Amino acid sequence: MSPLRDDYSGPFASDLGLADFSRGALATLGREFLLSGHLQDRVGLPLVAQRFGVDAYSAFSIEEWMGASPIYSERMQKAFGFVGSDVGTVFKNLQLDIGAPHQFMDFQFRLDRPDYGEFWLPHCGALMDVEPFGERSVRLMCHEIEDPTFDATAAATHPCMKMRPIHRPPREPADRVPHCRWSVFIGDEAEPVEMHPNLDLVRKSLLAEISVDIPEMDAEPGGRVDYAGEFDPDFQLEDLSHRALISACQEFAIQSHLLARAFMLCASQREGDEAALELGRSQWTGIAALTAQRLAKSLRIDNGGIEDIAKIFQVHPSFLPRSYVDLCVDLRVDLIGNERLRISLADCPALNEGDAHSWFATLTKDPHPAIDAIAWAINPRAHSRPASDPGEARFAWEIEIDSGSDERPSPQELELAKISRGATFEFERRRSSRA
Repeated sequence: MSPLRDDYSGPFASDLGLADFSRGALATLGREFLLSGHLQDRVGLPLVAQRFGVDAYSAFSIEEWMGASPIYSERMQKAFGFVGSDVGTVFKNLQLDIGAPHQFMDFQFRLDRPDYGEFWLPHCGALMDVEPFGERSVRLMCHEIEDPTFDATAAATHPCMKMRPIHRPPREPADRVPHCRWSVFIGDEAEPVEMHPNLDLVRKSLLAEISVDIPEMDAEPGGRVDYAGEFDPDFQLEDLSHRALISACQEFAIQSHLLARAFMLCASQREGDEAALELGRSQWTGIAALTAQRLAKSLRIDNGGIEDIAKIFQVHPSFLPRSYVDLCVDLRVDLIGNERLRISLADCPALNEGDAHSWFATLTKDPHPAIDAIAWAINPRAHSRPASDPGEARFAWEIEIDSGSDERPSPQELELAKISRGATFEFERRRSSRA
């Protein structure tokens, strides 16, 4: 067995998968995947406001999170063995939710009893993003959007679970810390949370039911194999075993795709499938480029050559989950020269949803801006073109670095993502892995 990788600074490996990374590297990838899923709205929602008006910004936010978060909350409970109906279960879900990426959204918890607890945020990256735009923007996020979406997430655990603010922004005084504090409790059983009807539509997707297979054996000792048992307020991804981290990374990618699916469904319901495809294509392009840049830094992929572009496609969450049995995304990456590579997508569930409500629905045989954006993020002289012979693949492209050409400009959608402080946020290692 080859040594596990702590990064991807070494040679390109054509058969590399998540299982080839160490626990530490997988924890790093997991944090990056959580942040990537969280920031995809930083691209999508400004485009919504431009197209549909400011009021639609709030409506889309509420509908997409209510249409996705209960599904992935249930998935995480099953995947990590903590299915339950108490407040501790809600807190575990929040610790594994792209709505609460570790450190950027610095959730802290206190569980008083099974039916009551509190959480607070000493640092809220989302608040830091919106405060410069004034009190109206703060109230939009911290009141109008959070009230229904928090309850929908909690209701995935218990239909009468409630989240209520103890205090929240606008901050008074202006430098108040923690930024907010919330109580979580089981409320009146006569007042269950009313789920959004889009939840059932998203739940019917192939994606919502896709299974994630993981290796039978841990390739590295240590860590917990699941999250059964007591709630741990100090939980970090480093606490998980190698196999559990592989599962977590793939589930985080599914969370991102489910949220994108709910987002595109909202657009389709307002202006039809063309609007969904247009917005989804732009959202994917912006977050794909930003995530590629962040992954390159985190995994020490820093030479800018064709091998580095190939590496990023292998680990990019846009093309996960990929498992050993049930391939949701069947991606292949092959080097075909010193400055050229081929990526191909074979027939797989991601290409067979049969609707306009996924990023993969925006793919055609022509060059795609998200594919180009990932390559550009590693080398601005890289560009894609359709493969002359796709073979058995549904789609295939060749990516080439033209060293004699000028650097291509940054994708416009990436500039939207970079408005967020999350674009340059740096994670810290808060403690070493537990045994």
